[in-house]
Amino acid sequence: MIELATDDLEKIKLIGEATYPYECCGIMVGALEDGIKIVTKLIPAENKRTDSPQNRYLITSGFLKEVEQELRGTNLVVVGFFHSHPDVPARPSCYDLEHAWPWYSYLIVSIHEGKAQEIYNWILDDDRSRFQSEELKIFKEA
Repeated sequence: MIELATDDLEKIKLIGEATYPYECCGIMVGALEDGIKIVTKLIPAENKRTDSPQNRYLITSGFLKEVEQELRGTNLVVVGFFHSHPDVPARPSCYDLEHAWPWYSYLIVSIHEGKAQEIYNWILDDDRSRFQSEELKIFKEA
């Protein structure tokens, strides 16, 4: 399960709408508590995909490495990634399956005609054969 604040969910929607008709992407950082991933920070990333940014995204390894270096010495880790699907459902594509890693959460927001619609969260099976729906708990910050 992953927990995400209402405000962070709204930020992901806004980022997706702002980058439409291209895919947005970013990193979810958080803490682990009793096996639950609790998102405490969103780090938007520039989609570095140049050949088909409308239906693919790329977070460079260099950017991910920078984020991981910033997290050293803290109790925070990368818990997952978010991206948008312009004008298609918020379901993992074959491309997503080929490029995902087990354990991490993959939150996808569908953006239809510039407006955020459905949002689903996914996790890749350990054998990398398919995604499973992962529970997404939304909470309101105090």
